[in-house]
Amino acid sequence: MNFTGKKETPAPAATKNTFEPITNYMAKNVITFSPEQSIYDAIDIMLEKRISGGPVLDKSGALIGILSEKDCLKVMVDAVYHNQLNTDGVVKDYMSTTVTTVDVSKDVVDVANMFLTSNFRRYPVVEQGKLKGQVSRRDVMKAAAKLRGTTW
Repeated sequence: MNFTGKKETPAPAATKNTFEPITNYMAKNVITFSPEQSIYDAIDIMLEKRISGGPVLDKSGALIGILSEKDCLKVMVDAVYHNQLNTDGVVKDYMSTTVTTVDVSKDVVDVANMFLTSNFRRYPVVEQGKLKGQVSRRDVMKAAAKLRGTTW
């Protein structure tokens, strides 16, 4: 008697939902600052361009920090606390040096989750350590607005 056992069908491989890549929503022409740039110049640029912050790059283009509105408010507090205006202040004196970044491989849901679990308003988007763009909460909201009528 020939017996052929029942062939087991392998379980389907777990598939990750694929959502739009963050690169579809990030800003690509990012306003950046240099560490030696006057903090007042940086504040003026942020006000003029209506941005809430931006990456700080060294001369080689490496990401070394991020400057936010909150960082810039330290200028006023320092002036009042020390009773003296620091006219020589530069970006590196005020920028945040601990920078959380987003890799270009992330999708909009990954980044939305990052925003939900942090107080950050923007993330630099990097590929192999090089700045490729910047994504803000508003950028991710644009992706959320497209969800109307979508079923998963």
